[in-house]
Amino acid sequence: MLVEDIMKRDVITVAPTDSIRLALLKVHQYRIRHIPVVEDGKLVGIISDRDVRDACPSIISAPHDDDDQIMNTAVSTIMRKDVITAHPLDFVEEAALALYDNRIGSLPVVTDRDELMGILTETDILYTLVELMGVHYPSSHIEVEVDDQIGILADVSNIFKEASCSVTSVLVFPGKHLGKKNLVFRVQTINPRHVTDKIEEAGYHVVWPRKLEELS
Repeated sequence: MLVEDIMKRDVITVAPTDSIRLALLKVHQYRIRHIPVVEDGKLVGIISDRDVRDACPSIISAPHDDDDQIMNTAVSTIMRKDVITAHPLDFVEEAALALYDNRIGSLPVVTDRDELMGILTETDILYTLVELMGVHYPSSHIEVEVDDQIGILADVSNIFKEASCSVTSVLVFPGKHLGKKNLVFRVQTINPRHVTDKIEEAGYHVVWPRKLEELS
C-alpha cells in the first residue's frame, strides 16, 4: 500500500505571510494539529498547534499593548523549515517508520519538486492498520509460537486451508524464546477452537486463545 492511497488530499494550509491569528483560527476551526506552510504550491515549512499556542499571548495574564502585534505576526517567524516529508509513492510502512523514528505526528506528502500533494498523520496510519488487520469485522485472534525456520508460515497456513477457515491478516514477529517466532492470524470466525485444535494436533504451540485451565 502506498502513501497516496491513504493520505488526505484536502489539506488545510497557510501562507508564510499569514498571521498567527489566522493559523490559530484554522487550528480551532478544523481541529487539526499540523498546518503545512505553502508558497506558490510548494511546501516551505510546517507549524503545529503547539507552535501556534506557544506564540500566542497568555490568556491568564493581563492584556499587553503588543498582543495584537504578536497575533498579526507572520507564521514564517515560527514555522519549522526542516520538514520531514513523504512521497506519494512511498510505502505506508516506510512513512510509519519515519513518524516513529522522528517522533512526529504528521508527514506532508510532496512531489520531487516539493509540491504539496497531501498529508499523512499518525491517525491515518492507525486507521489503516486497523483496516489491514481486519479487526473492525467480527473475527478472532489466533497466535502460534513456531520455530524460526523457512516454510513454517506456509505449513501453518495450510492448516487454516484444511479447516476451511478464512484468514484476513497475518503478522509475524519475534517470539519471547530464542529461536522462536510468533504468527498472529486474524480469522473470520467467532469460535476458532476447531482450528486451534488442528494446529495443536500438528505439534504447534497455540499462545492464544488460551485454554480455560491456563487462565485459572
